[in-house]
Amino acid sequence: MTRICVIGLGYIGLPTSALFANEGYEVVGVDVNEKVVQRINEGVIHIEEPGLDEMVEKAVASGRLTASTEPTEADYFIIAVPTPIYEDKTANLDYVVQATKNLLPKLQKGNTVIVESTIPPRTISDVVAPIVREHGFNPDENDVYLAHCPERVIPGNIVYELKHNHRIVGGYTSEAAEQAAKIYENSVDGDVRKTDAVVAEMSKLMENTFRDVNIALANELSKIADDLTIDASKVIEMANMHPRVNILQPGPGVGGHCIPVDPYFIIEKAQESSPLMQTARRINDSMPQFVLDKINKLTEGIDSPKIALLGLTYKGNTSDMRESPALDIIKLLEEKAPGVEFKCHDPYVELEDHSFEHQLYTLEDALADADLAVVLADHQEFKEVMASTFTDNMKTPTILDTRNVYGESFFGVTVHSLTNLVNV
Repeated sequence: MTRICVIGLGYIGLPTSALFANEGYEVVGVDVNEKVVQRINEGVIHIEEPGLDEMVEKAVASGRLTASTEPTEADYFIIAVPTPIYEDKTANLDYVVQATKNLLPKLQKGNTVIVESTIPPRTISDVVAPIVREHGFNPDENDVYLAHCPERVIPGNIVYELKHNHRIVGGYTSEAAEQAAKIYENSVDGDVRKTDAVVAEMSKLMENTFRDVNIALANELSKIADDLTIDASKVIEMANMHPRVNILQPGPGVGGHCIPVDPYFIIEKAQESSPLMQTARRINDSMPQFVLDKINKLTEGIDSPKIALLGLTYKGNTSDMRESPALDIIKLLEEKAPGVEFKCHDPYVELEDHSFEHQLYTLEDALADADLAVVLADHQEFKEVMASTFTDNMKTPTILDTRNVYGESFFGVTVHSLTNLVNV
């Protein structure tokens, strides 16, 4: 039986491990967190993702998925660790480097090493290959196969997309691409396209950079419409009537582990050639301040205003707080609006799983006597809240809806959005 060792059991590594185990492979998932390892071996997940609990429980019950704190011998090694950025916006590859070094004692001739982590162009050739080569293997001669197969899923729909999305497999050599593609071809329903490693690296980065640039256009429109006292929602509606136009909705910023990070992996490699990408990043990074400006405007003249912040995650229906603009807005409130009292509510966030220093409240307690509610995530639970929850609890039933959850008419509640800021 083919054996796979997956290093990193987070949002990508854990479902990837379960997918391969449920497809008949023997899988060992590796994580440095002993608590995570223990929970997975009990068939219990440590992250919130629809359908993942059943997926992992089935894989563990079958005996084909186990977790460990150390890599084991395997035919395939998959690296699925984080790739954050430093303060100077360059890629931090420490986790990838360490994961590669950790698997070396178990690496044998003929094995395949696949990096699923998102990485800058030429990381396989310039970082991973030299580490493997220094250990005595020659990936140029294919005594070890190296490849990059970037993950392409979205939190909230990982279980489905992991199985059905197309996959790109970029090999350090053409033979490595063929070898790495085998386990994906046997496990996913989407097409598996083979290419070289640098094309795969760049393709993943451009997918998210494309999205970042288009979000920036919508966010910039929101600011322009605010300056010109135009209803941006009507502008977007009319412009999108054109069959080849699809302007997105503005928001409080861009979060998650991909879109606000991946463009920087390109920018650091091509500083002079990427002015559009850099501008898009500045626009999207400026949105939390734009939201704070609107909060200040809506609470102007109120002594010690009370605000309810609804949603801490970067998107709806997930517990994922990575790079969430809500956290940037909280930081700005603390630094630039010390007289504002705020309470946070998020039905998906469990404090023991996050390093979040503020208390979480029930929705009613967060809204109690509040002058303003600011919606920062489009959770389904928020869409189902009755208007009376706001009118019965708030001092002034007013919402700044940065996610277009409620629309302009909400039964006695005044709703402002980032597309309808005329006179705000």
